[in-house]
Amino acid sequence: MTDWLNSLLRLLFSSARDLLPILLVIAFFQVLVLQQPVPDLLNMIFGFMLVLLGLTLFVQGLEMGLFPLGESMAHAFAKKGSLLWLLLFAFALGFGTTVAEPALIAIADEAADVASDAQFIGGSEAERESYALGLRMTVALSVGAAIVLGVWRILKGWPVHYIIAGGYVLVVIMTALAPRQIIGIAYDAGGVTTSTITVPLVTALGVGLASSIKGRNPMVDGFGLIAFASLMPMIFVMLYGMVI
Repeated sequence: MTDWLNSLLRLLFSSARDLLPILLVIAFFQVLVLQQPVPDLLNMIFGFMLVLLGLTLFVQGLEMGLFPLGESMAHAFAKKGSLLWLLLFAFALGFGTTVAEPALIAIADEAADVASDAQFIGGSEAERESYALGLRMTVALSVGAAIVLGVWRILKGWPVHYIIAGGYVLVVIMTALAPRQIIGIAYDAGGVTTSTITVPLVTALGVGLASSIKGRNPMVDGFGLIAFASLMPMIFVMLYGMVI
């Protein structure tokens, strides 16, 4: 019991240290720049304690659950030796963790409302919902494809920087061709896809897979999947805007 309590206290202290810079910035601008008292101080303190506890439990949960799960599944697929199942799992992992991402749902709904107001799409509720759903499915498909590409890169040992550079060249070209109304949404879509669930699972998958394949270095080959997951949605969403 004492060891468990000491471990929890160490985790809480570590989380508090991580949150301290944010608190110092807020306090500096609120007190010295705006020169105003902190509104509803007691509720803010209570909220900070909830954030501290939530962050501590979240990080501990990642270390105990998601990271080992991703690595163990990567080892299992590598041991099974089935390329098809590995690629299907990679696609399903990217698609499944993205399609229900709250940030993506929010930006898709907002984009549909703005597109309707700008008469880029029709003004009916059904048309807005169809546009938002199409945007979400496009981003989710792009992340699934990105994870497949990243896994294939690990298997083949291709240098990650060549693929990333080529991808951004394609983004620049498509930016010149895509409708102006979709470009900003496409660029934002690259950020909202890297969620709190996608990142640890995909990272663990890459590291575990690189560790399981002879001749692959986990430090060199295991990372980079998240970069693909951020890059590919920009390409897919601009293509989506050009098609619709």
